[in-house]
Amino acid sequence: MSQLKYMHETFLYPVVRVGCKGVGGSGTLIYSKLTEDGDDCHSFVLTNHHVIDKCINIKKEWNSIVRKEVKVDVKEACSVEVFQYVRLSEVNSSNRYRADIIAYDANHDLAVLKIDSPLKFEYVSKIIPEERIKELKLYMDVVLTGCSLSHDPFSNFGQITYLNEIIEQKQYIMTNASSIFGVSGGALFLKETGELIGVPSRVQGMQLGFGVSIVDFMGFAAHPGRIYEFIKDQELHFLVDPTDTYEKAMERRKKREKDYLLQTENTEEMEQVKPVETN
Repeated sequence: MSQLKYMHETFLYPVVRVGCKGVGGSGTLIYSKLTEDGDDCHSFVLTNHHVIDKCINIKKEWNSIVRKEVKVDVKEACSVEVFQYVRLSEVNSSNRYRADIIAYDANHDLAVLKIDSPLKFEYVSKIIPEERIKELKLYMDVVLTGCSLSHDPFSNFGQITYLNEIIEQKQYIMTNASSIFGVSGGALFLKETGELIGVPSRVQGMQLGFGVSIVDFMGFAAHPGRIYEFIKDQELHFLVDPTDTYEKAMERRKKREKDYLLQTENTEEMEQVKPVETN
């Protein structure tokens, strides 16, 4: 029973269902910590960008720093559904929370959501340490968990079948764990350690006549190296570095945005200054 309990708590309980304007997908709780005063909690879900992209709109707004209209992203709230289990395996209930998009990258097809709740979530996945990514090998056993076809979370088992699948210039891990629509944004775990090693993102399709047949034993998850690239690019080091905090990360992001706006303004002013010929 202890092994079964470990598997439930590691491979099933941290996985959530993500909703965005009627579109369903999966996500994984990767961080949940109380604030210093204990009155609030910061909890975050890792998912795919394409799961929540309908909640992101680009429009122009006046910016007082550069004194002109600039393009900004207006992010609508998503929903995150967290499941509660009894007798180890049975879904007893689920709670749906509002979640804000705090970071996203369409190129990496990754996003992080912040759950709007003061509650601390008990079951949280750990991302494989960056220095141990190189230890991943073919034939290692993996567990793939998600909300395929909007079902409650469930797991499929398989092995790593390819470590360096390049699709649209991005690196993926391929596995033979059965995959289908809706698992996107979920979790690919290394069975031996329980660590998160990828985010299921794509399945292989094959054209048959006028339709497309899904090859469900060829699933592709965002490589853990890309997860770390995304975390660093987005200044979200606190997700993997216990010495960092959410508050510090938000300060860095605000400063970076302000510096970028000012740099863009200075560059445009310089381009407007043209050299004048002298006789």
